[in-house]
Amino acid sequence: MRKILSSLSVIFLMSVNGYGQNIPVDPSVRIGTLSNGMKYYIKKNALPEKKVEFRLAINAGSILEDENQRGLAHFMEHMNFNGTKNFPDNKLVDFLQSIGVKFGQHLNASTSFDETVYMLPVPLDKPGNLDAGLKVMEDWAFNATLSDKQINKERGVVLEELRLGLGPGKRMADKYLPKLLYKSQYAERLPIGKKEVLKDFKPDLIRQFHHDWYRPDLMAIVVVGDVNVDEIEKKIKDNFSKYKNPAKPKERKSFELPNHKEALVAIETDPDATGSGVQFVIKDSETYQPNVTVQQYDKSVVEGLVNMMLNSRLAELVNSNNPPFTYGSVYHGGTYARTKEAFQGSATTKDGDQLNALKVLLEEVERAKRFGFTQSELDRAKDQMLSSYEWAYNNKDKNESGDLVDGYVDNFLRQEPIPGITWGYDHIKKVLPAITLEQTNGIIKKLVKDDSRVIIITGPQKDNIKMPTEAMVLNTFDAVKMADLKPYEEKTKIESLIKPFKSEGKITKTETDTKLGTTTWTLNNGAKVTFKKTDFKDDEIVFSAISLGGVSVIPDADYNKTKFAFDALLEAGLAGLSQTDLTHYLAGKQVSAGSYIGGPTEGVSGTSSKKDLKTAMELIYACFTDLNYDPDAFNAYKSKKSATLTHVDSDPGYYFTNEYSKFINQKNPRFTSLEPTEKDWANTDYKMAYDIYRQKFANAGNFHFYFIGNIDEGQLKNEVLQYIASLPATGKSSTFKDTGYRPIEGGYTKVYKKGKEPKSLVTISYSGEAPYNEKEAFAISALGEVATIKILEKLREDESGIYGGGASGSFMKIPYSGYDFTVNFPCGPENVDKLTKSAIAELQKLIDKGPDQKDLDKYKEGEYNEYNTSLKNNSYWLQGISQNQVDGSDPYAILNYPDKVKALTVKDLQDVAKKYLSNGRSMAILMPEDGIANTPKATKTGTDTKK
Repeated sequence: MRKILSSLSVIFLMSVNGYGQNIPVDPSVRIGTLSNGMKYYIKKNALPEKKVEFRLAINAGSILEDENQRGLAHFMEHMNFNGTKNFPDNKLVDFLQSIGVKFGQHLNASTSFDETVYMLPVPLDKPGNLDAGLKVMEDWAFNATLSDKQINKERGVVLEELRLGLGPGKRMADKYLPKLLYKSQYAERLPIGKKEVLKDFKPDLIRQFHHDWYRPDLMAIVVVGDVNVDEIEKKIKDNFSKYKNPAKPKERKSFELPNHKEALVAIETDPDATGSGVQFVIKDSETYQPNVTVQQYDKSVVEGLVNMMLNSRLAELVNSNNPPFTYGSVYHGGTYARTKEAFQGSATTKDGDQLNALKVLLEEVERAKRFGFTQSELDRAKDQMLSSYEWAYNNKDKNESGDLVDGYVDNFLRQEPIPGITWGYDHIKKVLPAITLEQTNGIIKKLVKDDSRVIIITGPQKDNIKMPTEAMVLNTFDAVKMADLKPYEEKTKIESLIKPFKSEGKITKTETDTKLGTTTWTLNNGAKVTFKKTDFKDDEIVFSAISLGGVSVIPDADYNKTKFAFDALLEAGLAGLSQTDLTHYLAGKQVSAGSYIGGPTEGVSGTSSKKDLKTAMELIYACFTDLNYDPDAFNAYKSKKSATLTHVDSDPGYYFTNEYSKFINQKNPRFTSLEPTEKDWANTDYKMAYDIYRQKFANAGNFHFYFIGNIDEGQLKNEVLQYIASLPATGKSSTFKDTGYRPIEGGYTKVYKKGKEPKSLVTISYSGEAPYNEKEAFAISALGEVATIKILEKLREDESGIYGGGASGSFMKIPYSGYDFTVNFPCGPENVDKLTKSAIAELQKLIDKGPDQKDLDKYKEGEYNEYNTSLKNNSYWLQGISQNQVDGSDPYAILNYPDKVKALTVKDLQDVAKKYLSNGRSMAILMPEDGIANTPKATKTGTDTKK
């Protein structure tokens, strides 16, 4: 009888889902292929307005390099920014910055094993920008100049990028990757390449790579934005069809990740490793085939549900009072190779606990394999999946182009389906109800196999840490098969978060601001609620609640006992529900909310769909009135946090930042370290932190609530009166406090030594107290952006000494008024002195002459570009409207921003450079432990070397 029902179920699914059909292609996307084989995707999408996203996808990456070309696929990506037919030398970045495209932030590219993708967002606010963007894409595809001069200049930049990846992680990876990528080309073609090749290759080798692989039949151009599709298609045909493929094109081979009967185990340690972990990969028997048919799509849906249910169980363990690991997950999905998927799992653990973590991961899979899932688990997973599709569908007409474009890239490179959200949502509504436990349980039985297994264990090399042996690892798999396991026990379903109560809430005052488009209600308990209805998203509401005070009003002694406990408070859960209970309760709802106690403020923030606004209000209400007290949950948090921080000082970057922070805060008794040490935990009082929280959130009258999004005013009013107006209030008000502590005065050079790799970091800073001036605050921020342009031009492009870096300037208003201007960059230790002098020289030019007008114009265009996009973002408005409450800033700053940018002059930036960068320069430098002690001399307190 069961077999008959199963067969009927399959027949029903086939008839409902159209299994014999291919997955349709979103009809709103124009897809075509030129005569030379180049593919194009074009979609009109009006958000953001007057903007277009370009992508150039090339079906070629490091996997195709010859042995003497290792690293040149990635190097080629760099060279497309260093000279093309229409943008010689470094003119491309210069031009794009002039139209508002920021290098690195907007303009970028990436190279991986099998592909190279170039990314270019272009504002269409000026005539000619669209054609210019297409010309850039054409040059990237076919017209790199690849001059000897530019190739040799870029060597230093690429070698600096390689240098950034050095460290214990790289040293361990070099040992385990040959096993993870066993007998495959992938093990020999890491995209960053080999130092000896990058340093000495002949320029003709990269030209050959470009000739072989940058060809039309391996390319696609993707254009998504506020464009005319017919016009774009004609331009692509006119401009890109003329390019030819090589007469004898090299075969674009696919490469396998081979299967193997034996299990491969890598147990790797390093003295400088900062954490411990375990990973397993069990490769599929078959070569991966992308989803083409509806049948394949539906199978992936079932696999997705299995992944969700397994990871929900693991999350329960992580959130328990005795967590087996700090993080753990399993899934079936892609590997390094396009042609292979695998069942994979990983966990981060306490030192020496990797074997137990592996055992727990496998036991949870085995438990599901033996006993299956429960109906309530499946129902929750279905609700969660359907809710995600529904939210995406509700916002389908308000997707930004940047959220769409990568899907079309994936369709070209990996043949991933692009049916569009309308088909996806309609189809998932049909599919999900018919999926049974028998189907999900059938999937889980096939995940763990006895062959093609790779297990990787990593951790610190310390005398007191015992690592498992290979035999112990392999025995774990066998032991789990025989383990005495019990079925998963489902907890009672949670029906509600807040018990029903009658509210007496009232609105005592209503104010409107026509400029901002906001309405503010004052409630009977003194709380204020400001909301703004927008149409930026059809189904999104973002919210926050802010009160002034934060940790600034906590006495020093109490602050030091509680500062590391505040982040742990929500681990206990709300309203008598644990974190796991809350996760189950919120399954199928598009809502999140959390509370915090920060520097000058405390509050709540989150997001919600329209239909889940009531649940959001319940969460807000519970954050204020019903935070659980659970010392065991705190101890579990402390245990997980400690496990990730035990060896954090081994990381040179953290060590540098932490030690430097200790130095500049040496007169501040409230500072001990960036992350809690054992001593900090011993001094932490969870109960005191909990009591402080309850005290702060016992007075809703001191809070201002903000809601931005597609709000139904009647619905919001009902929920506000029910929940926010019912919150307790004391009638008292509070504000933040200046503790009086200040960083030490500048004029010093600090040198820290840490790490075995030849890596250095340089920080040049100017800071101090000064009366707040809005115009100067704006100018010093702009100065930081302009200084970044000049530092990258000089230190990266001219001197080939850094991969990335830059400057930032700010003027804070609270809790006291002061400025900060900082330059940061990583480099080789041998170049610290030279590059530091160059950076300081660039700052001196800004002091002596001010910036070039063209660089100020680049900054302005970039700001206009970002502002026009941000103005249609709910979170941007939430921040802009609430800022006035925190620091008393211009309530209309969000509207006046373009005028302020336009008003900035070269003299404004030079004035703040003269005023704030002429004196008090300080430097902090990280050198390797055997580094070159060739650092700039201090002007005040001398050089202090700490190791």
